Amino acid sequence: MQTYTTPHEAVEALIALYDQETGRLRTTFEAFVAGDEPDAPVRAYYPEIRVTITEALNDHDGRSYGFCDTRGEFSTTLTRPDLFRHYLLRQLKELRRNHGCDFQVGLSDLPIPIHFAFSEGIYVEGAFSADKLQAFSRLFDAPDLATMDDQLVNAEVDFLGSTLRPLALFNAPRMDYSLHRLRHYTGTAAEHFQSFVLFTNYQFYVDGFRELAERSVADSASPYIAFEEPHAGNPQMPAYHLKTADGSGITLVNIGVGPSNAKTMTDHIAVLRPSAWMMLGHCAGLRLTQRLGDFVLAHGYVRDDHVLDADLPLWVPIPALAEVQQSLEQAVAEVSGLEEDALKRVMRTGTVASIDNRNWELRDQAEPVRRFSQSRAIGLDMESATIAANGFRFRVPYGTLLIVSDRPLHGELKLPGMASQFYRTQVARHLEIGVRAMELLRDMPESRLHSRKLRSFNEVPFR
Repeated sequence: MQTYTTPHEAVEALIALYDQETGRLRTTFEAFVAGDEPDAPVRAYYPEIRVTITEALNDHDGRSYGFCDTRGEFSTTLTRPDLFRHYLLRQLKELRRNHGCDFQVGLSDLPIPIHFAFSEGIYVEGAFSADKLQAFSRLFDAPDLATMDDQLVNAEVDFLGSTLRPLALFNAPRMDYSLHRLRHYTGTAAEHFQSFVLFTNYQFYVDGFRELAERSVADSASPYIAFEEPHAGNPQMPAYHLKTADGSGITLVNIGVGPSNAKTMTDHIAVLRPSAWMMLGHCAGLRLTQRLGDFVLAHGYVRDDHVLDADLPLWVPIPALAEVQQSLEQAVAEVSGLEEDALKRVMRTGTVASIDNRNWELRDQAEPVRRFSQSRAIGLDMESATIAANGFRFRVPYGTLLIVSDRPLHGELKLPGMASQFYRTQVARHLEIGVRAMELLRDMPESRLHSRKLRSFNEVPFR
């Protein structure tokens, strides 16, 4: 371990070590493919950063991150420190400001799998003939699922009495796994993802985002400098990135339909430590007073999606976050031009239920209707509770703004020809509202946006 006194020196050292280790792996692998088999197994290691805290911080100005609440050693392994440079600098500056600590940087004892040494992705087994597979397995480390679980994220680990505590929620292998899955699912590399993420499941929102992006990039007064989208293939959940110079732009991901997709995508985007994410979708309106095209601003969730039951117990409440709620309400008012009573007529705040059965209408109505009534739900969809619950779980601020697209309990099913002019007008505004809400969140101080509501008892110092 080498000691560095400034965050910049520490981050540069992490980058140098990572490049050294992965470069050695790639060079050896390329030689192996060419027929030069090494005499012994080849192993490289992830870089690690440690801090020693001699005085815990109790007065931290209400911040939810950037300080250690106990004395001792804190450590984390890292991958792609070049990709996380801005994030790491911010976290280390906060630690230095609050504790005056130095930073120790060196190699960990955690091996880098050969698959993860290629940031662009490579099917390594396909690079040589089948008769070399045995030698490949003997010479190079493969990904090990035992090193990349989410026990820490799920607050299932008690660090009382531990001599070494984690600095971050994710270790290097868990991050690497998600970085590679993001490219697979979205068709774009992780470096294009921005800090503010919108989720949708309609192609016309993607089309609208493209148009908005083209206008924004062409506008010299806009903070947006580039637009990136998938260039090849047919990714399952394509991502589109309206980029700023500092990475605080907006990413839109078309996650398709269902809670499984919603969980998959948020599981992986979480390692990028986004500043906020939000669902823009459609829902069934459950109240007679709602119209097609009305907005639903979720302030609570009924989790009937089941995909997170093993990670986040159902008895855990998913609270509304005031900063996100206020930004969404302000964005609806700005874009629609409505105020107070007029705004209340087109937007209702309440509980959203998310289910995993799209054809719930075909079941006996008595049981679901009773449950919806007991929960006070005003809208029903398949993704919002999943995205909110994973935001809570990963400490990422979250929100939901939906549009009523049908009212199945009142005879208005989601069928062709059911949409009114009012509905079409509201849909056209929906994306603009989501983008505006994200811009309002971006203008907030980061310490205000990242709520203490999302932090557990034994929390890591990094955001």
